Amino acid sequence: MKPTLFVLAAGMGSRYGGLKQLDALGPSGETIMDYSIYDAIHAGFGKVVFVIRKDFEKDFREKVLSKYENNIATEIVFQSLDALPEGFKCPEDRTKPWGTNHAVLMGKDAIKEPFAVINADDFYGRNSFEVLCQALSEAAGTTDNYCMVGFKVGNTLSESGSVARGVCSTDCDGHLTNVVERTQIERIDGKVCYKDEQDKWIEIADNTLVSMNMWGFTPDYFDYSEKLFKSFLKDNIDKPKAEFFIPLVVNELIVSGKAKVKVLETNSKWFGVTYAADRQGVVDKINDLVKKGEYPEKLF
Repeated sequence: MKPTLFVLAAGMGSRYGGLKQLDALGPSGETIMDYSIYDAIHAGFGKVVFVIRKDFEKDFREKVLSKYENNIATEIVFQSLDALPEGFKCPEDRTKPWGTNHAVLMGKDAIKEPFAVINADDFYGRNSFEVLCQALSEAAGTTDNYCMVGFKVGNTLSESGSVARGVCSTDCDGHLTNVVERTQIERIDGKVCYKDEQDKWIEIADNTLVSMNMWGFTPDYFDYSEKLFKSFLKDNIDKPKAEFFIPLVVNELIVSGKAKVKVLETNSKWFGVTYAADRQGVVDKINDLVKKGEYPEKLF
């Protein structure tokens, strides 16, 4: 049984100014997501499931899914504000999505095998998909057996503004012991810093391990997520900016001893478009990889 790749593509990219998931950045009009799908196919993934918003389904099918028809099986699921457990109703003034782990929950009926989770608008690099696919293949038939590809925070920043990252800690065996979602990280006076809950800037080392939302889970993760989402809603349903992040769930499972998360090493370098000003740099990096022969000029 081959692992499935689950792509989080429901966000509008508000800081970027549009649907960056569909932005043509490669030499033949490829999106960042196209490179992830290409790398996933070559790494050995067997299916791709996309979570999107219903309102851009038509564009997504025409501009994205049509490329992959003869290359890998695909499926779409939808994230919406009112997709809540029985007994809960979305507040009328809620406009912000419920977060990345809510998006993951939308894949429960479509995914029955070990699966990877990635962002649609992050370029992760081929080796990261290879190590993740191998780990998930080895996890088939097991439970509570998760993994994460770690990246050095200094290699994941934008020159155009702050970024959100899951700051990680590991034990001597390479298992994740803690992950905290930091929504404002940037380089200040040459030093990497994040803003804490008291709005203070805290310095961290360039090689601090962070999550770029490149996770590997076995299907039991959905059951844990459902239970924890109900608890989250009881405490936060009336908080318009509260989000149900993947690191929130992972951290709870680690602390409670219900699951272990192996941190996978990779030689891949991450890059992505957080702000419109980042776009040209990403185009240049992709063109360099094509010139080096790491990718063909036309992927599909």
